[in-house]
Amino acid sequence: MSIQESSRVALVTGGGSGIGAAVATRLSAMGWKVVICGRRKESLEAVAERTGAEPIVCDISDDTQVAALVDNVVNRFARLDGLVLNAGVIASGKVGDLSIDDWHNMVSINLTGSFYVARNCLPHLLSSRGAIVSVASEAALRASSEMSCYSATKAALLMLTQSLAVDYGAEGLRANVVCPGWTVTEMADEEMASFGGGRGLSVDDAYRLITSLVPLQRPARADEVASVIAFLLSEDSSYVNGAVIPVDGGGIAVDPATVPYDPRVSID
Repeated sequence: MSIQESSRVALVTGGGSGIGAAVATRLSAMGWKVVICGRRKESLEAVAERTGAEPIVCDISDDTQVAALVDNVVNRFARLDGLVLNAGVIASGKVGDLSIDDWHNMVSINLTGSFYVARNCLPHLLSSRGAIVSVASEAALRASSEMSCYSATKAALLMLTQSLAVDYGAEGLRANVVCPGWTVTEMADEEMASFGGGRGLSVDDAYRLITSLVPLQRPARADEVASVIAFLLSEDSSYVNGAVIPVDGGGIAVDPATVPYDPRVSID
């Protein structure tokens, strides 16, 4: 490990579970110093205990808390090289059915909170010629039933990230997006329990059913998504900027008009 690698510092939002926790594990193993933030102290501390990451409680929808978070990171480590915008919440619903509170909650965390964090981190990332990776979703690329606000916020996060790539690339900042498909995480487990419960399916069976038309025919593991994020933060991706990378097993490559031709699909 070079001195440069061992001195790099990353901030991961939503680091208390799922993909964020997997990113903390991966980067720590690579020698990065990692700060994880989120709203749940116990979850953050559990991840910190097994990864060595530094946990800081922060609600990213509050710009005052975000400013204090970034000051804390820079005061503690004197630099910031990588930012992973991973925090997110989801509530399903059609436009006509979604509550105003659910809309504001998703926008404030998935989009506005990411803006607050990126904006406060920007001077330090420019100083280090660092990188941002935003965790959007395949829902940012394709419309799905009853996912109106979640899809809208993730699509907006994608464009916010590409705007950072365009506006600040000349100053050395790289900003890229990963769009995971179904990934085995605590949040997805809850969705699978809800989806499968009324159909008499276990969580594992629900994952198998919901990914049955994905070419790889399985959900992602959180560490598989984390590996792509780690690559985008590293010097191995030094000329990758403004990219949008699906990590979905080939899911969005499937043409829905050809699904009835699949021998596994019954159209009776």
